[in-house]
Amino acid sequence: MQLRTKANGLAGCIHVPGDKSISHRSIIFGSLAKGVTTIHDILRGEDVLSTMQVFRDLGVQIDDDGDVVTIHGVGFAGLKAPTNTLNMGNSGTSIRLISGVLAGQDFAATMVGDDSLSKRPMDRVTIPLRQMGVQIAGQTNRDLPPLTIYGNKTLQPIHYTLPVASAQVKSALIFAALQARGESVILEKEMTRNHTEDMIEQFGGQIFINDKEIRIQGEQEFIGQNVVIPGDISSAAFWLVAGLIVPNSKIILKNVGINETRTGILDVIQAMGGKLSVADVDNIAKSATMTVETSELVGTEISGEIIPRLIDELPIIALLATQAKGQTVIRDAEELKVKETDRIQVVADTLNSMGADITPTEDGMIIKGKSPLHGAKVNTFGDHRIGMMAAIAALLVNDDQVELERAEAINTSYPNFFHDLEDLLHA
Repeated sequence: MQLRTKANGLAGCIHVPGDKSISHRSIIFGSLAKGVTTIHDILRGEDVLSTMQVFRDLGVQIDDDGDVVTIHGVGFAGLKAPTNTLNMGNSGTSIRLISGVLAGQDFAATMVGDDSLSKRPMDRVTIPLRQMGVQIAGQTNRDLPPLTIYGNKTLQPIHYTLPVASAQVKSALIFAALQARGESVILEKEMTRNHTEDMIEQFGGQIFINDKEIRIQGEQEFIGQNVVIPGDISSAAFWLVAGLIVPNSKIILKNVGINETRTGILDVIQAMGGKLSVADVDNIAKSATMTVETSELVGTEISGEIIPRLIDELPIIALLATQAKGQTVIRDAEELKVKETDRIQVVADTLNSMGADITPTEDGMIIKGKSPLHGAKVNTFGDHRIGMMAAIAALLVNDDQVELERAEAINTSYPNFFHDLEDLLHA
């Protein structure tokens, strides 16, 4: 598709879609709880719909009237053996977290994915699950999908130090540990998003956290809840950056999630001198209203413990850095290589083709600004965040066209992205 270019300003108020991470987990916990769970403001992107369909295939009744999702939970013991393979689509979150759920069942299930997901290694999850007594069959020694989990009703608890900072791996082990006999201990390399831990308590369970140490007692039960999902800061990030770099812009974002493990991008914007304000803070819902305006930006360094707090936002942060004065360095972000694409290489290639000056490194990139951008033909390679990054970059192109191939990937997390963009252009 041909992207909009030559934006003279963006203005208006946006309600971004519900948080993707919380949407996934609300379906999982609602299914594993006893009783009814109602979910408001869920993200109806393709990844979340994959998780919803998987639990239907596992025997859970899930109703969606277009407004509220209602789940008739069956508990851990109520899941049924599927009669077909479980299709995870493009969703790494789905296949990793659900691996932990399936680990403690009394049946086998095979999980498949699209071409992109089938190239993503699952060994970081399967290695510790095998230590808990689960038999797993994957493709190659990295356990690429299709992946078959042979559930074990007598899971052994685990004491495990995560070799990478990954909320997906941590959550998979938590779901397995909740079905084990005894206490499991998980030690994080760096603190990662804690939606799973928060939701355990919301659904009536117990979890004990001391800094980077997590203790979970097995054989817990959950009770259905009413869940209201805040807007996804990973989706809001594209408008935050657009408001900062497109001339003559002011954008207001309502009900954006501000969980402390997810707000690294706000710290980066402030370090770069961006005009950002946060108001209407709701400490219970962990949400707020954010306003950004066109700003003069300066380069910065992004590394260390902040990386897990903004890992999904790094593609759009790279674009932000191309419009900052001076150099920005991103380090300690090896995790980008095992996302929907190798995001280090694909981000650099995409933005460089449009005139940026980005050098990819083993664990990040070096970005020199300020770079004027020009037209190009770019490809999402099936990665939704690459597509949205390119669409925002195109707004800075004044005298050429930007052609985006495989734009449908954006539906993974933000089906109304281009509709919201038009609203801001015409406000």
